[in-house]
Amino acid sequence: KAHVRMDGANIGSITIAINKAYTSIAFQCETGDLQGATRQDGPIYGLSDAHGGRLAVFPGGIPLVRDGSIMGAIGVSTGTIEQDQEVASAGAAAY
Repeated sequence: KAHVRMDGANIGSITIAINKAYTSIAFQCETGDLQGATRQDGPIYGLSDAHGGRLAVFPGGIPLVRDGSIMGAIGVSTGTIEQDQEVASAGAAAY
């Protein structure tokens, strides 16, 4: 429903941020939680290629949950993975 891009942020980060939010809703978890399982030796290796390459399986996507139901998601991109996760966590905490 909303998208905001900080001045100077990479244009390519728009799609990544949206895909992080999408992935967190689609799999009802934080995107970082998918990292281990989707590695080459993981049980769902190749998942990141599903959905036409739309899935993001690295930190920065968090579902927004209220009363046990997912109401939306936050996706953050353009910083380091650690920064993206930190910002997404702050946004989710504010929700």
